[in-house]
Amino acid sequence: MRADAVRGHLDGLLLAVLEPGPLHGYAIIAAVQRRSEGVLELRTGTIYPALNRLERLGLLRSSWQSVGERRRRCYELTDAGRRGLAAERTAWREFTTAIGSVLDPAPAPRPAT
Repeated sequence: MRADAVRGHLDGLLLAVLEPGPLHGYAIIAAVQRRSEGVLELRTGTIYPALNRLERLGLLRSSWQSVGERRRRCYELTDAGRRGLAAERTAWREFTTAIGSVLDPAPAPRPAT
């Protein structure tokens, strides 16, 4: 799938994969790829700026966790992030309904004879 197809939907994707609980960056990428059955492949250069922006907006919070010798930043939804995810889902449904109506219109009813 083209990378630009995700544009405008990245925030919703990130919020959705964080809904079950905290994840670090690579786990977020893997979750999107797994949920999309390999169709969506996000790059670190794409998600980290988005995660930082979502955190600045108060939709996510992050903390550092140590795993052995390595430290990694884990992200989780805030209450505002859960509300934001609900709004993203509503907007997505409206968008897909509108696009579907154009790309695959229902057949016009036949006039009665």
